[in-house]
Amino acid sequence: MEILNTSNFHPEYFILKGIPGLESSHFILSIPFCSMYILALLGNSILITVIKTNESLHQPMYILIVILALTDILLCSSTVPKTLSIFWFNFHEISFNGCVVQIFFIHFLFGLESAILLIMAYDRYIAICYPLSYTTKMTNTFIQVSTVMALTRSFCIITPLVFLLIRLPYHQSNIIEHSYCEHMAMARLATADILVNIVYGLTIAFFSSFIDLSLIGISYYVIARAVLRLPLTEARFKAFNTCMSHICVIFMFYLPAFFSFIVHRVGHKLISLQVHILLANLYVLVPPMMNPIIYGVKTKEIRQMVFQKLIKNIFPNRHH
Repeated sequence: MEILNTSNFHPEYFILKGIPGLESSHFILSIPFCSMYILALLGNSILITVIKTNESLHQPMYILIVILALTDILLCSSTVPKTLSIFWFNFHEISFNGCVVQIFFIHFLFGLESAILLIMAYDRYIAICYPLSYTTKMTNTFIQVSTVMALTRSFCIITPLVFLLIRLPYHQSNIIEHSYCEHMAMARLATADILVNIVYGLTIAFFSSFIDLSLIGISYYVIARAVLRLPLTEARFKAFNTCMSHICVIFMFYLPAFFSFIVHRVGHKLISLQVHILLANLYVLVPPMMNPIIYGVKTKEIRQMVFQKLIKNIFPNRHH
């Protein structure tokens, strides 16, 4: 066990083990991790650039896609660089404050993305169920206010989590068996009762992600009923198609995140630590990597703009 600074309740630093039991495979694992990270940065950057530079895409739905892309970049960047530094350079140390800050940003960004997905579901609900009032309801002001509220909510529910971790004494071990700092992984090192941390973690999960997902489910139930009432099959298909990219993103975001959340609290004895850590990394990597691909493939306007940009760059002297 690493020597701790016992002059106070906190160690000077923690040791992140990476993926215990797979140390010999760290470099091999770094290849897909790094590849997915690069794809996430590249894909979301292209998405942001295409929407930002085309005035025809300056609409509420696309503005929300930009906000989602920015959140995805920050989410994967909050963990992957540190994980890669462990895999490549054996930089296992992270300061106590650095660990707490990383935990804050992971959970803050996750809560923010959940809220953005809810706003996007509301956008689809208004577009399909109340198309005539879409322009009056989904205004730039509404998007700005909703985003500020999402930021405020996420900050307010995550900040107490940080103080609950800071209040705990850590006298016995400073070794975190994970590739990045995670709330429960850090809390379990404490030499005090962590029941409050467990309860609060479950509470914020319910009042943010579970409620968001429930409201998203309700909105799509109403959307499905409205679409099925349309007389023409072509109209039904077109309406469902406008929602497919968002539905795919929702599944990509919530399923691995909830699985990791549940395993960390009730299933950590049933699933190996290596599998859990790999899944925990994938849930901050796969959605940011896949979201721009999903929107690029499923959204006609974005797809056309990307193709136009590519053709313009490949054939700069070509006139259309």
